[in-house]
Amino acid sequence: MEIIKAILFGIVEGITEWLPISSTGHMILLDEFIKLDVSKEFYELFEVVIQLGAIMAVVILFWKKIWPFYSARGKTRLNHSVISLWGKILVACLPAAIIGLALDDFIDDHLHTGVVVSLTLIIYGIIFIIIESKNIGSKSVKDLGDITYKQALGIGGFQLLSLIPGTSRSGSTIIGGLILGLERSIAAEFTFFLAIPVMFGASLLKLVKYVLKVGFTFSGMELGILLTGCIVSFIVSLFVIKFLLSYIRKHDFKPFGYYRIILGIIILVYFWLF
Repeated sequence: MEIIKAILFGIVEGITEWLPISSTGHMILLDEFIKLDVSKEFYELFEVVIQLGAIMAVVILFWKKIWPFYSARGKTRLNHSVISLWGKILVACLPAAIIGLALDDFIDDHLHTGVVVSLTLIIYGIIFIIIESKNIGSKSVKDLGDITYKQALGIGGFQLLSLIPGTSRSGSTIIGGLILGLERSIAAEFTFFLAIPVMFGASLLKLVKYVLKVGFTFSGMELGILLTGCIVSFIVSLFVIKFLLSYIRKHDFKPFGYYRIILGIIILVYFWLF
């Protein structure tokens, strides 16, 4: 039964991590109805570590765009455009790395609540609709290589908004990208790449905290739950990322904004009643 639950969590993670609808919000709601029979410390670790499966989907799908080495005439050479891209990704990571580390415990203790999640779902749903309705942003950046370091740092600043549960990491960075002039598909791709160091870092932080509290000990069932969640989120993410990139070529983000508002109201009503 716990493995079946892990499959469900993996499916939800794989879908919601990449769509701008908040994976945390969906995880909190799912945990209300389908609780894993594990300790609080292990669940907090599981909730973050299954994101590694989703990240591996990005690595596999975009390997040629993110791997900085290539062979030419029998020699290994550096792709300088990829090196530049990684430089911008790392610059975008700086705000979250500095402030996120400082606030991690406070956020876990005080902001992981149904009310906070529902309000941020609604607020950022409205923001998505406004941005798309008013066509905010020049959309002048139509290639990853055209992103400036200043824009990358700005997107990293917007990513700080996702420290509040329910905001959505992909949602906040896509909003930032659109406002700062990135074309919709470029904002989405940069968001995917930015997730690689951010999620690896978040998973490492949670693992260290878990080891310090509990020790590096996992039961066979716990390992099975972790592996199942990671594998399922990886498989689901492969399809969801392809879907999103195909979708945004012809459509805007308004439907996600409406979905966020509806879900936020449902969560708010649920926690108010129960």
